[in-house]
Amino acid sequence: MTLPQWIDAFGLCGSQSSGIIEYLADGTWTKRLHPGWSAHGGVIAALLAQQGFRGPAKVFEGTNGFFPSFGGKNEYHYEKITELGKVWEIPKLTFKSYPCGSISHPYMDCALKIKQRYAPAPARIKEVVCRTAEGPVHRLWEPLADKQKPISSYGAKFSLPYSIAVMLVHGRASLEEFTDLAIGDPLVLSLAAKVRYELDPTIDYPRHFSGHVKVFLDDGTLLEENQPFPRGGFEDPLPPSDIEAKFRANAKLALPLDRIERILDAVQHLEKLALTRELSELLLKP
Repeated sequence: MTLPQWIDAFGLCGSQSSGIIEYLADGTWTKRLHPGWSAHGGVIAALLAQQGFRGPAKVFEGTNGFFPSFGGKNEYHYEKITELGKVWEIPKLTFKSYPCGSISHPYMDCALKIKQRYAPAPARIKEVVCRTAEGPVHRLWEPLADKQKPISSYGAKFSLPYSIAVMLVHGRASLEEFTDLAIGDPLVLSLAAKVRYELDPTIDYPRHFSGHVKVFLDDGTLLEENQPFPRGGFEDPLPPSDIEAKFRANAKLALPLDRIERILDAVQHLEKLALTRELSELLLKP
């Protein structure tokens, strides 16, 4: 594409931007649509620009552009745009350990440590208190009564009281713990009702996702764990075996077991051109 076409493509992309998080209010599904729809919009914008369809040249910095429209009157570092194609974020990506909101993961790691190290009986847990920055409160904590009893399986994925209770009761958080049936588990819900939060302004969110959980037992015993970052990122990478296990658990919902193993084998040998082609066929095969 030529430079003018790229300018048109970015202008067209900006006119298709979206991603509001109102789904948090009722646990509906739109977040699942956002990444795919954004990618779709990018492809369509590029194709239109190649065919001469015009887009605004100052879509980012213009008076009614993306930054002023979505960010108010703040100062913006427009020079960051010039890093496109030069600075790559892939090495900083984090594999999600659990099938729920990523901000929850360090807290769930803390709850898992407590479960594994002390195995407290849920009935003996009097209260669970988590330190949190103000930023995640509207996503994961409030309205607290609704988060303690999610009304949908998707809503449960953005409920820290539920996710922590799942860990303390079951010691795991897989797809099976986020189904319509699972979110009605009375033992999990009774414990989720005991989970609350305290604001901590020293937490450097969103630069860091950290977790801190205190579990108070009925005899006054305090069980406490801290997690400075989520597992799966460059600070604490997941071992390949964990990533493979997660792939198997998800892929088995749509693919036969023999094809899953062939995909895993091909991924482990991508340097071989023939296997790269085989992988494409395995993934695209209906």
